[in-house]
Amino acid sequence: VGLNRMAWNSPSRRPVWQGGAPREDGGARGVWRPSSGQVSAQRTGRRLAALEPTPTGSLTPRPPRPVPGMPRARKGNTLRKGGQRRGGGARSSAQADSGSSDDEAASEARSTASECTSLLSTTAEDSLGGDVVNEQGQQEDLEEKLKEYVDCLTDKSAKTRQGALESLRLALASRLLPDFLLERRLTLADALEKCLKKGKGEEQAVAAAVLGLLCVQLGPGPKGEELFHSLQPLLVSVLSDSTASPAARLHVSDLVSCLACLESVFSRFYGLGSSTTPVVPANLHGLLCAALQAWALLLTICPSTQISHILDRQLTRLPQLLSSESVNLRIAAGETIALLFELARDLEEEFVYEDMEALCSVLRTLATDSNKYRAKADRRRQRSTFRAVLHSVEGGEREEEIVRFGFEVLYMDSWARHRIYTAFKEVLGSGMHHHLQNNELLRDIFGLGPVLVLDATALKACKVPRFEKHLYNAATFKARTKARSRVRDKRADIL
Repeated sequence: VGLNRMAWNSPSRRPVWQGGAPREDGGARGVWRPSSGQVSAQRTGRRLAALEPTPTGSLTPRPPRPVPGMPRARKGNTLRKGGQRRGGGARSSAQADSGSSDDEAASEARSTASECTSLLSTTAEDSLGGDVVNEQGQQEDLEEKLKEYVDCLTDKSAKTRQGALESLRLALASRLLPDFLLERRLTLADALEKCLKKGKGEEQAVAAAVLGLLCVQLGPGPKGEELFHSLQPLLVSVLSDSTASPAARLHVSDLVSCLACLESVFSRFYGLGSSTTPVVPANLHGLLCAALQAWALLLTICPSTQISHILDRQLTRLPQLLSSESVNLRIAAGETIALLFELARDLEEEFVYEDMEALCSVLRTLATDSNKYRAKADRRRQRSTFRAVLHSVEGGEREEEIVRFGFEVLYMDSWARHRIYTAFKEVLGSGMHHHLQNNELLRDIFGLGPVLVLDATALKACKVPRFEKHLYNAATFKARTKARSRVRDKRADIL
């Protein structure tokens, strides 16, 4: 581009104006003539075209020119430079294959799971009032694909099993398939048990996640409880095994209904290093965070007779985890402390914590943390969480959180409800709203009542026009800005 611009700006290549000055009405009295350089280039091109012979016969495309710096492809057993064939490096290629086996397993699992993702995306509706195209046929195709994945769970190849588990995890998280799973619950339970027993770290982790989704799909009935109790001893053994993979133990901890077992995972790091700063290996941060969150989840359904013993045993020791290097572990510890204070005040309205000043000081520091060596997103998430935790610990209530899905609204005004919602969201992912609308188990837990049945006409009538949404959002934004400007104004008196 630079050379072409220089050539055009040269005097010999510029067009030449021939004529007089412009007329009064703005018209021109001349024309633009090509320069001598342009005329010479045109004549040279015509001469070369006249000298080139006319092609005869069929025209064949010219092969592409090799890119400079790129190696040329060799055909067959063409000798390389030095007289060695490609097969002579079998030993080095075998070493590379053995070193990248884990990456290949993960990539194959992702490619297999992508097929299930594309199949699931074809069954979604184009809009709220749109019609589903051949829904019954697509449902049958999905079930046939899932049958293949269930059969692949017993394959000898670890890559195939892991890919099938990933596909099942995606399908169970995004769709509701209770009838399909009821017919094959024994087959799935047997296959998942083998994956948990004989599989390696990543395979065990995905198998535990699939088992959790399977329990959510089957619901609170006897079939789901029977499935969970049959595999509970195996899950406890995997969680308690210190030689097992941290990833497998992390996913298993979401399922084990044993407070003592979960406490043993994160309580062992109390008091290490110093009295206030526990030393936790970096590869165990995720495991400790998952165990702490699962333990807090079980506290939401724990009888009141055991809550007092748990408060005496853990409330004075949990603040040690607030000084952890992991932001996720700090946030999990802060939310668990807020949950414990909430449960304690439900038992005793005038609950008093002995070391309240020191705890509030630590929480206030985390709520205003501005260390530059931490990521900006982590600082923002930490400050937001610990502002709410500090407000709850000091005696206030948790701010109400609103979750909208479809035409319904879920209100969360307590730490217990927030912990339950977060646990389901971590398992279901993007399919959380779909399950809130159609899964009877989740609707029963959150008190949403029976499933709403709305036809396409009702959905289209309830849909708000886009222009009205825009007006509503603009008015809300303006009111929010006015309300916050009073606090943000530096000239305002701060009492």
